[in-house]
Amino acid sequence: MSTAAPALTPTTRALAWCLHLLIIGLLALAAGRAVADDRPHAGSIVAVAVACGLAYALGPLLPRIRRSRRAAAWWLAAVGAVWLVLLGLSPDAIWVAFPLYFLQLHLLPRRAGLAAVIVTAVAAVAGFGAHTGSFTPATVIGPALGAAVAVGVVWGYQALYRESEQRRQLIEELTATRADLARAEHTAGVLAERERLAREIHDTLAQGLSSIQLLLRAAERALPGRPGAASGHVDAARQVAVDNLAEARRFVAALTPPTLEGTTLAGALERLCTTTSARHRLTARFHLVGDPVSLPTAHEVALLRIAQSTVANTVRHAQATTADITLSHLGDRIALHVVDDGRGFDPDHLPAPDVDGGFGLAAMRARMAALGGTLAVASAPGHGTAVTAELPLTPPTRTEPEGRP
Repeated sequence: MSTAAPALTPTTRALAWCLHLLIIGLLALAAGRAVADDRPHAGSIVAVAVACGLAYALGPLLPRIRRSRRAAAWWLAAVGAVWLVLLGLSPDAIWVAFPLYFLQLHLLPRRAGLAAVIVTAVAAVAGFGAHTGSFTPATVIGPALGAAVAVGVVWGYQALYRESEQRRQLIEELTATRADLARAEHTAGVLAERERLAREIHDTLAQGLSSIQLLLRAAERALPGRPGAASGHVDAARQVAVDNLAEARRFVAALTPPTLEGTTLAGALERLCTTTSARHRLTARFHLVGDPVSLPTAHEVALLRIAQSTVANTVRHAQATTADITLSHLGDRIALHVVDDGRGFDPDHLPAPDVDGGFGLAAMRARMAALGGTLAVASAPGHGTAVTAELPLTPPTRTEPEGRP
């Protein structure tokens, strides 16, 4: 059978020393009174008291007693046996029963400790009664009351300690859970920011670089026969580079896109049509429907980015001659329509995203979903393309931050 004991309820060093001093003091009291009163067998009482003190002193010096219930039981049995001898010689030994109660309740299992306390109390009552020659209620009440107090104190302390341990464990679990939640929120924030920056870069810098590439190719084709036209394409490419540099700096500063500074969404879309028509072989026209209302910054940024991305795709892939951008204020919602007369495509068979593109529609849908809106794409080979984005004017409770903080 295993002798390993469950962990004992810890006690403070002060309590342990108080118990040690109490036992030594009571043994010294019994020995001192025997000598002072010149009782019969005074020498034997002193010797047994010293032996009991030595037997007790072995307990704190032997670590095994704190780790093994069996070793603690044998040690308590030895101390108790010497105490019984002392009780048979001196009635003053009855007071040593009180600290023995605490030892038995602390070192022994719950039931065994209670049984040992009862046996010790009965022995104390019987020994004191044998010395006095009578058994009065006071003879019984004293040891019994001391045993009841010891049981209440020790068991109450153990219950408080268990509750304290449970609370400590709950606090540790709560702390660990909060740390895990903080890490999860941090990770989610990092991923959301990565997704946001990916959309921003795709809709601005990547599209601008693509436009620069198209303009430089046009300039290359114009050389050397049409240097004036080539110079115009180079100037347009330089302006696109300036705009994209401003966008990049705004990303770092986490401010509103430059195209929305000092103007409205309608003004930014009209400027987009003007610059697109000037830089590419595409006639872009802007239309405003309804009475303009003030929009949340996130709505303006999302619709502008969708318009920029759609027009860039039209220039790059559609081979269109015209594109119409319509911003419609429809009461409780706002809609953006971008329609071109290009070669169209099959929306059900889009290429997988790669380094050459394919992120546009996914990024647009992500923007709309983050703001509680919808995105619809209507196209067919040879019949142009229509992209419609709608947003409610009341933003959802949780929105992904875009543009200015």
